[in-house]
Amino acid sequence: MPRTSDQHTASGALPPLAADAFDVGSTEDSLGRLCTLSQQLGGIFRIHAPGRGADTWIINNPADIKRVLVTRHRNFTKGVGLDRVKILLGNGIMTSEGDLWRSQRRMIQPHFHRRVVEQFATLIEQCVDQRLDLWRGFAAKGEPIDITEEMSQLTLDIVLRSIFGSDLAWLADRMGGNPFALVSDHSARDLQFAYQFRSLCRLVGELVEKRRAGQEAHFDLLAMLMESKDHDTGAPMAPRLLIDEAMTLVVAGHETTASALNWTWYLLATHPECFDKLQAELDAQPEASAMRFQEAESLHYTQAVIQEAMRLYPPGWILSRRTIEADTLSGYTVPAGTDIMLSPYLIQRHPDYWEAPDAFRPERFLAPASDPRDAWIYIPFAAGPRHCVGENLAMYEMTVHVARVARRFRLDYVDDGPLDIEAAINLRTRRGLRMRLIARH
Repeated sequence: MPRTSDQHTASGALPPLAADAFDVGSTEDSLGRLCTLSQQLGGIFRIHAPGRGADTWIINNPADIKRVLVTRHRNFTKGVGLDRVKILLGNGIMTSEGDLWRSQRRMIQPHFHRRVVEQFATLIEQCVDQRLDLWRGFAAKGEPIDITEEMSQLTLDIVLRSIFGSDLAWLADRMGGNPFALVSDHSARDLQFAYQFRSLCRLVGELVEKRRAGQEAHFDLLAMLMESKDHDTGAPMAPRLLIDEAMTLVVAGHETTASALNWTWYLLATHPECFDKLQAELDAQPEASAMRFQEAESLHYTQAVIQEAMRLYPPGWILSRRTIEADTLSGYTVPAGTDIMLSPYLIQRHPDYWEAPDAFRPERFLAPASDPRDAWIYIPFAAGPRHCVGENLAMYEMTVHVARVARRFRLDYVDDGPLDIEAAINLRTRRGLRMRLIARH
């Protein structure tokens, strides 16, 4: 079981400084270098960032993670990389701060309550079944599929239909095709992508005006955002913010879920004994149509598989913060304006807190002991007030998908050679993963 000692001492005025100087998150080998440095330098250290001419503090222990994300979260604003994300997503809750963020968060969070999330069950199942219809043809011919591409297409379909509902067809008619296809087609999150993506804001704005001018009722996330009211003033969400939040949901709801499912299928396909246990759990109970949230949670091993996949390969592998006022971490005084980074990937594979940290063991999430999230060593959705607002929807969507697929197919990984990881904005495989589908029934 994990150890969660909060005892940290400091022998000097500053944490150790790495001999290597690099901009964490901006180099292709950032993750590998962080892993090596954390083994050498311990739970807190500094890396000089030449691009900013300043040191980045890296924290990799539960007490400091809890302080930054939870107990002292108001003293830590978003840090390195925020400007690039703002270009893409404007002032959505992923990038906003202070009173604006608190107001927006309070308006948005109720729409991701489990009672609301399970109302998307039929939509999710329809999207999954459309993929399954295509997969049956590949299975019959013995042809492998690119599971990475399939998960990207599936999750984009789900998130777009969840946000825009029946008006997704209207958007496609206006653009002569899916206007959001670039989200899955354009893997690089560069300025060109940001420009093309932001150009869609005008189209979403037109849709909002069309809905406000009409009388038709809609059940989708855009409708919920349009109906949201500020907790204190009762005012609706400002038009620009409404668009920014919708665009944030498109990106956040697609990329992280696609990455998590890609890793989940890779781990299941390469650990057949775990696949056996998963299918045994599913076979032991009838398949529910429009699965309720509680029914999804009752699939304990299925959810443990997904949780363990996100432990080993958290889509959001690095989180950045910046001190507003001076603070204290591991006994060291952190000056105001200091950039701090913490990595779910590092803490979730830390040998001090996890037994056999690099092994795929879903059973570790079935133990009746304390939840590792309470120990701040399992944070794939971050933690504290700024934890991922879509966590309920993401877990529910992934559980429905994995259960529906695994009841019908076995997936075998057919590629050879090492699996290269791309640690960019999200933790992804550098190439698409090919899987062979074996029909069960």
